[in-house]
Amino acid sequence: MQPGNTTSAQALALENGEYNPFTGKPYSAKYKSILKKRRDLPMTQQRDEFLQLVHDNQTMVLVGETGSGKTTQVPQFLLYDELPHLKNKMVACTQPRRVAAMSVAQRVADELDVQLGEEVGYSIRFDDCTSPNTMLKYMTDGMLLREAMDDPLLNRYSAIILDEAHERTVATDILMGLLKGVVHQRTDLKIIVMSATLDAGKFQQYFDAPLLTVPGRTFPVEVFYTPEPKADYLDAAVEAVMDIHQNQPTGDVLVFLTGEEEIEDMCAKVMARAEDQQWSGKMGPLLALPLYSSLPPQAQQRIFDKAPPPRSPDGPPGRKVVISTNIAETSLTIDGIVYVVDPGFAKQKVFNPRVRVESLLVSPISKAAAKQRAGRAGRTQPGKCFRLYTEKSFEKELQEQTHPEILRSNLGSVVLQLKKLGVENLVEFDFMDPPAPETMMRALELLHYLGALDDEGEFTDMGRAMSHFPVEPQMAKMIIDSHKFNCSEEILTIAAMLSVPPVFLSPRERRVAANRAKAEFAHAQGDYCTLLNVYHAFKGQNEDADWCWEMYLSQRHLKTADRIRGQLLRTAQQQQLPLKSAAYDDPMYYTNISRAITAGYYMQVGHLDRKNQYSTVKDQQVVRIHPSSSLDYTPQWVVYNEFVLTGQNFIRTVNAIQPEWLFELAPHYYDLEYFPEGSAKRELVQVKSRMAVLEKERERAAKKAKKKAKKAEKAAASS
Repeated sequence: MQPGNTTSAQALALENGEYNPFTGKPYSAKYKSILKKRRDLPMTQQRDEFLQLVHDNQTMVLVGETGSGKTTQVPQFLLYDELPHLKNKMVACTQPRRVAAMSVAQRVADELDVQLGEEVGYSIRFDDCTSPNTMLKYMTDGMLLREAMDDPLLNRYSAIILDEAHERTVATDILMGLLKGVVHQRTDLKIIVMSATLDAGKFQQYFDAPLLTVPGRTFPVEVFYTPEPKADYLDAAVEAVMDIHQNQPTGDVLVFLTGEEEIEDMCAKVMARAEDQQWSGKMGPLLALPLYSSLPPQAQQRIFDKAPPPRSPDGPPGRKVVISTNIAETSLTIDGIVYVVDPGFAKQKVFNPRVRVESLLVSPISKAAAKQRAGRAGRTQPGKCFRLYTEKSFEKELQEQTHPEILRSNLGSVVLQLKKLGVENLVEFDFMDPPAPETMMRALELLHYLGALDDEGEFTDMGRAMSHFPVEPQMAKMIIDSHKFNCSEEILTIAAMLSVPPVFLSPRERRVAANRAKAEFAHAQGDYCTLLNVYHAFKGQNEDADWCWEMYLSQRHLKTADRIRGQLLRTAQQQQLPLKSAAYDDPMYYTNISRAITAGYYMQVGHLDRKNQYSTVKDQQVVRIHPSSSLDYTPQWVVYNEFVLTGQNFIRTVNAIQPEWLFELAPHYYDLEYFPEGSAKRELVQVKSRMAVLEKERERAAKKAKKKAKKAEKAAASS
């Protein structure tokens, strides 16, 4: 076989053989059983056509409808064609979501009859499951982008597949712009852009590449709408599932919700309702399974389990209900789904550059997303989709396509990445959809204030150091400056704790006990210090699962934070950053930590005005401290980690600070000449004048002391 010029017949001969060409071991019985199923996939039928296009073109666009097998098969086709291991290279396949990268890698490892982490692996933020033997790597688009910072030509890869490109994440959009340039310098690199929706014309035009369309294996899906809008889509979804279980023929159910809390809540409600009704014997057993990104891999794999069997040989059949975020829209295919319940919402990142606020908002989905969701019901047989909104809403209110993420995001991290990639002129970078100039200006302004860019917009040493940390710019700045406040170890811990989902568990039926347990960790300075206390207690208890359970803490999230902390520490050591920490009994221990936090997040400060309400200092947005905060009083000044938009404006994860620190740590940002009028400015003017008076007093005292010392010196000399 000649790499880059093979035929499907050659690959089929190897796949049908007795020995695995990649390991040299005999194929297992499991492999042969999976291979039969693979042969029926639509993608397999077009293998020759695919290989011909790959051989004749450096870049191609592939539209594979749901169920076509594109995500699992195309990387394997390239593996047999490119034979990257012979050139000491790999095939990369990017996914927008961590869950998809992990679960698809496991599936493909099974299909190739190899061990996950060896010939097939995955790489996601803070978790690398690869080895020197890896030749096919599934990874999040963000991880490939991070690799490109150190290797702009991506020399480790002979082929790169951008999967789920229709989702248009920020990382995928930047990768498309980069790869468009890389192919001119690396004629040996193959690029495959894959989409699940039929709006591929835009990708074709952008890359000037040929298109291959692969049909899905889909059956007709009947769509039902609600006659009237539903007041509470969560309750409506529970009712819809119970109605399906009671009145519809056999088949599993897929429900789309917006996040972990909603999903776990609905799982509990469905199981409780099912247990109540099971005793009547009229209905079969029901199994509700959650699916979201922070779920551990073993729990994610449970969604592929079969539905529970009937309780008796002639009893009604069991049913499986998968309750998922929009990850199940296109990234994962779950066999056996016949019914879809679609409330019509998803969490979307939204950025308002005028007030510098980025938030995850529960927003209506697009028509394209609604069609994708409905299509999940027709994978194995004709299905039904129950939309919990009216047909009029679908036709009149839903937009056609989801807006690309780059048009609705804070671009601070993006600009930092582009600068690290050597992109000098951001305006000329070849974005498929260029972001608004105002959003780009806000990003440049943020990085300039943080010291990552100089007055000419050039990368500084601080910017270079920040770009190595896989966290937001403010957090990177906090970590880098922490040694100045003797709290490097503590800040690494806080950064890690902020990088995982909330560690506090609050089950509805045991909320009082959970709040009591949380109060044991509370620190008077605020939530950042509370998170530090939790981590110290967790390590002090040797990461004990029973202790976590008693204290209503998520052991899983705490272990993830511990792993992330290790990676942040290694990054800091690789950068040769000074790391200093004071003893725990130092009287300035917690004050120094709060000062270090302020050094990174000084642009995210809230001030309590005379009306006893908080507002953000520069943009004067009226906010409230989030109810989840451990603060039990209202400090005059706070620094916050996150601005949360729900029905009201909340600031989440807050610490009390002293206003004097703002002038000490960020005099360039707190230049009151350019500050908007308001209560925060009035208060800061007073603070600055008090600081000036104190400074003069210190100078006078220093002069006095100097005079006194000279006098004493003279007296000693004369005697």
